[in-house]
Amino acid sequence: MEKLYWSNCPLVEIDPSRVSGRPVLKGTRMPVEDIIANYEYGVSISEISTQFQIPATIIEELLSYVER
Repeated sequence: MEKLYWSNCPLVEIDPSRVSGRPVLKGTRMPVEDIIANYEYGVSISEISTQFQIPATIIEELLSYVER
């Protein structure tokens, strides 16, 4: 997979003092790579939303960024 530049995604922030500098959803400690890994594994957007308590629309926007 091509390297993603998370700094270009408005939903994501990178802070070296949080979660070891991993890209996370803004205002959370949820690593975006964990969301993507779950989706690629076959977990539905609805299940990810429920499991991580993130609105499905945010997950859809994140996945849309990844697809671009």
